[in-house]
Amino acid sequence: MTQAVDQVDYDTLDAAKRRFIEAAKRTLQFAPSYGGVPAAGLGGSANAFSFNLAPYLQTGNPELFISLVPEGLGTADDARPDDLSQEELRRFWWNIGIKILSCLTNDAASSGMQTVLLGLYLPSSTPETVFTPAFLDGFLDGVVEGCRRIGCVYISGETPQLKTKMIPGRLDIAGSVFGVMPPGVPPIDGTRLAAGNAIVLVESTGLHENGFTPVRKLAESLPDGYRTKLPSGQELWEAMNAASHLYTPLVQAVLREGIRPTAMENITGHGWQKLMRSAKPLRYVIEKLLPVPEIFQFVENHLEGGKEMMLSVFNYGAGFAFYTETEEDGERIVQLAKEKGLTAAIAGKVEASPTREVVVAPFGITFKGEAFGIAKGT
Repeated sequence: MTQAVDQVDYDTLDAAKRRFIEAAKRTLQFAPSYGGVPAAGLGGSANAFSFNLAPYLQTGNPELFISLVPEGLGTADDARPDDLSQEELRRFWWNIGIKILSCLTNDAASSGMQTVLLGLYLPSSTPETVFTPAFLDGFLDGVVEGCRRIGCVYISGETPQLKTKMIPGRLDIAGSVFGVMPPGVPPIDGTRLAAGNAIVLVESTGLHENGFTPVRKLAESLPDGYRTKLPSGQELWEAMNAASHLYTPLVQAVLREGIRPTAMENITGHGWQKLMRSAKPLRYVIEKLLPVPEIFQFVENHLEGGKEMMLSVFNYGAGFAFYTETEEDGERIVQLAKEKGLTAAIAGKVEASPTREVVVAPFGITFKGEAFGIAKGT
């Protein structure tokens, strides 16, 4: 008795890979200051990027500061109803394409890195149900647009079929980015952070990439689920999956201006507790808030815990933070953000303190450092 060979669906995977290669070709010239990839060079097991060292050599500095950041999107791509139309699916996946760029490049930007290269990892068990036309059209267009905005090249990817490891019909979305500091600029690592610094907060579009687990559970408990309408008329799934802000262009504009923040933070998991990411014993006093996106107001009205829970889990309208030595630098960052279409404000200040803590004065809430174990500079 013989048995049919159970093998990987290479027809589907190869068709998807060709689409990914075509998308990569559209990004090859997005990082002209740093180098490029000859179009004929794509499609191999390892693609080469010609890095332009001339600007670095001209600075006379023998050091080249680089970073490699791996990250995954988590469950954001599962937060949708089952009855989306093809057009809605394309819009959804376009936003997801932006989101994977956001979670990778915003982390890199928090140290001042300009992302130059992007690699993606998208495993699934059933590629025939995952790599649909709506996914390939929407997701890849979103990735290409994200690369254009950031100024980076999508250079590689992997789409394995993992039959015994993945839930059928689902995929994991992850990747890594290679980033560099601009010529002559050292990384922003928080060592200069000190009492007296100003805190500039920059707006978010909503959840960005964090807090989906409780909001997905909330959606499942509502009569209309993800189709629940918010007061504005927007449906919950749309508000949850709004394309995230990409902060790299703003960070690079700040560095080109000659401003050297003492620290920068991408406000993601752990919410506003991330403001005390430094291990230094400092108090971060927030006195001014940015407008809060409707999705957070909706979630707050439906979940227990009030403002303290919202601020400890979500970005609550503030997606990125700059710390500056002077208010003048802070005001210039606010202006640069405005020029990039972003709302920002000098929201508070850093004070001397025996311990780490974040004080959100308008709400009378204090987060203590001992409750937030992640610290940079330990």
